Amino acid sequence: MYAQTLILDGNRVANQIKEDLAARVGQLTAKGIQPCLATILVGDDPSSETYVRMKGNACRRLGIHSRRIHLDQSTTTDELIAVIQELNEDSQVHGILLQHPVPHHVDERAAFEAIQPEKDVDGVTMLGFAQNAFGIASFPSCTPAAIIAILDHYQIPIAGKHAVVIGRSPILGKPVSLMLLNRNATVTICHSKTEGLEHLVRLADIVVAAVGKPAFVQGDWIKQGAVILDAGYNPGNIGDVDYEACLPIASAITPVPAGVGPVTIAMLLKHTIDAAEMTNQ
Repeated sequence: MYAQTLILDGNRVANQIKEDLAARVGQLTAKGIQPCLATILVGDDPSSETYVRMKGNACRRLGIHSRRIHLDQSTTTDELIAVIQELNEDSQVHGILLQHPVPHHVDERAAFEAIQPEKDVDGVTMLGFAQNAFGIASFPSCTPAAIIAILDHYQIPIAGKHAVVIGRSPILGKPVSLMLLNRNATVTICHSKTEGLEHLVRLADIVVAAVGKPAFVQGDWIKQGAVILDAGYNPGNIGDVDYEACLPIASAITPVPAGVGPVTIAMLLKHTIDAAEMTNQ
């Protein structure tokens, strides 16, 4: 059993980020500029509606204008792209967020690629991914950026550590792997086809769980003193890690909720303000 596990409080990290952002919003407002994030929701997925509402509320509390576009389930790819192009051309909009996932008949990648890079505050375009790989992204994907922000806030070393990332999505597993690699970690990327997964996880100093399966990572997979960042969120407020089993073994762990999630939203707000500042330099 680890002597005293550090709970990585995402609300604490997010609040500090938002405190720093409030002054920047005030400076923009004084110039007659209100940062604006446009969120696009296609269909009626309850979880997506909740996420969009949370993001809108967070924007308003900070003084960011939240423009919500809700499109019907039957919206085609071409119709969605047309809406995105309108937002690209609107100088009052600084960031565009297309809520994932979209209905199956919509080409999500084509829609993501339609977002102007200067407004891609969620880091979903291929250009944004490539810039992230080179360590020069203005807007890295928000959840990976949140994971790095938590590690930095708590001054948890990254360089020289072995990080195991479970998940390979283009907006979470892959970009966070690259960000950790750019910070001089040795990175192993695992996924649903990985053989001997638990043995690889047991080698990790840092574990990032982003697999989308409730309580998937077991306590006996974890090396004594490992740092665990649970980026999963499943029904019933359950992450991708068996929290109670891993808690006494880890040196530090994010809870679910109140772990990575609040910081992800804070990074979205930060990127929107960054975009507003860059547009009005």
